[in-house]
Amino acid sequence: MPNTQIYDEASNVDAHDGTVVVVGPDAVDVRLTPSAAEETSERLLEGAMKARGQKYFEDKKS
Repeated sequence: MPNTQIYDEASNVDAHDGTVVVVGPDAVDVRLTPSAAEETSERLLEGAMKARGQKYFEDKKS
């Protein structure tokens, strides 16, 4: 079953031994190569902008 919990705290990100370490809410602990981290960051930014736009237009309807 997918996790439907929505978090309002950002994850912590650091580099260790040439990998990118992401530690976040609900015991998130992910290690990525630099390339995977860069792609993930681009996808996160795109998703964040899309969600902000959806929220903006939803708020305008109210």
